[in-house]
Amino acid sequence: MRRIITAIVYNKSGVLSRITSVLNRRQVNIESISVGVVEAEISRMTIVINVNTLSEAEQVTKQLNKQIEVVKVSDITDDPHIERELALIQVNAPMSVRSEIQAVIAPFRADIVDVAQKTIIVQVAGTHDKINAFIDVLRPYGIKQLARTGITGIKRG
Repeated sequence: MRRIITAIVYNKSGVLSRITSVLNRRQVNIESISVGVVEAEISRMTIVINVNTLSEAEQVTKQLNKQIEVVKVSDITDDPHIERELALIQVNAPMSVRSEIQAVIAPFRADIVDVAQKTIIVQVAGTHDKINAFIDVLRPYGIKQLARTGITGIKRG
């Protein structure tokens, strides 16, 4: 089962390593980690993990909370929350299909951020499922490169 965990941590070297070590010791698969500074000394991590049971996710949360550099850990999966991911996709785009590609990406509110002679780079932000659907739509044109940020999330309200 996929769980989204947020952690407020002190912005010090080695914190990410210690967090991933806890997850590694519990043999938890990490789907993505997104980290950003939110204040001078504080960073926010969004960690997407795959666990077998809810109790395993609770155990991971408890162990992360025990870390010295951790201020607070929350599992926001079941809470009302907003999650986003960003993808940059380089697509084969000869002149003959560029207008077609523009029409295909419009419903996803994606933007063309770079244009070369034979390719374009498209940027899209949204949920994990939206990004996957977007990739599926572009796949027939020929994806040359793909980069994804991983999920970042925050509780609503």
